[in-house]
Amino acid sequence: MGSMKQRTEEELNGLDPKQLVQIILYMQEENAKLNRNLESLIEQIRIANARQFGRRTEKLSQIDGQMSLFDEAEAASDPNAEEPAAEDIIITVKKAKRTKGQREEELKGLPSKEIYHRLKDEDLDTFYGKGCWRRLKKDDDYYRVEVTPAVYTAEHHFVEVAVGTRGDHQDEFMRADHPEPLLKRSLLTPSLIAAVMDGKYANAMPLYRIEKELESNGIKVTRQNMANWIIKCSDRYLKALAERLTAEMLKQPVNQSDETPVQVIHDNDPDNPDDTRRAAGHKNWMWVHRTGEFVKDKPVIIYEYQRGRNHENPLEFYRNYHGVLVTDGLEQYHKIAGILPGVQNANCWAHYLRSIVIQEDNRKAA
Repeated sequence: MGSMKQRTEEELNGLDPKQLVQIILYMQEENAKLNRNLESLIEQIRIANARQFGRRTEKLSQIDGQMSLFDEAEAASDPNAEEPAAEDIIITVKKAKRTKGQREEELKGLPSKEIYHRLKDEDLDTFYGKGCWRRLKKDDDYYRVEVTPAVYTAEHHFVEVAVGTRGDHQDEFMRADHPEPLLKRSLLTPSLIAAVMDGKYANAMPLYRIEKELESNGIKVTRQNMANWIIKCSDRYLKALAERLTAEMLKQPVNQSDETPVQVIHDNDPDNPDDTRRAAGHKNWMWVHRTGEFVKDKPVIIYEYQRGRNHENPLEFYRNYHGVLVTDGLEQYHKIAGILPGVQNANCWAHYLRSIVIQEDNRKAA
């Protein structure tokens, strides 16, 4: 930016009108530049404050088959659908320089094996001549990572049965020990449901992609079958685990809670057959409860889906809790602290800093 020579009052009085007009026009242009730079700086500060103290939301575009990764199982499930038979499922019965030892450190957690590529004496004799060569003490070594794709096995179980022909147990049947099925009359195994749940919830894969992956490996399972498996196994085996984890979390002197909106495909109440479904994409809420930051060895995180944001949801969750609950400034948390004598509400420092920034921005804007 250029600058104009500063003039005294006497010098300005001695200038003719044309020179004064030029000076005024120059000053107007410089003032406009300064205002633009100031607005740019203010916007940069606002963005920086928003990144540090503001809310962060992520919205995914509605991809076909992936409108909601959260409740896809509920939407695709059909409790009345029959379990598929075996014959319906099984189709076929610039780079940075690495420090020494860094590669070994990175790969030390993987199972490993040593592979030696030997030079044959006869090959060396042929190339160099007999007695004209020697082996070096240090091998030329390197690492590679080998991947073995998932292996799917169709297990055909034969359970031996015996019957008593005489004595105290005549006509009583005995079957050989065998694994109990996860679901009655189902081909489902622990490893199969683990793979489906891992793909769905850990790797954020929609069920239709898992369906295609299984099919490419000779396993024909529909997304509806997988949805039923997820819901039934979660209710039968994981619900008790969630309840135990919740009980352990509520023993801690300090816990944290927050809530965030989620979009679901449908949200009719399964316990109320007369409940009318709201439109797809309607805003619902995921309440997240976790142990305090000083619980390092066994932290607990509980996700609790609710249709609303009213105070009854955290009130029920913390009804028997005695300790400090760290939250943002949402009034619902303060309300339950006033209702439950054992709960003391403490606000988060990060949200406190954000409120100071917002107040300061509002003051400057006014």
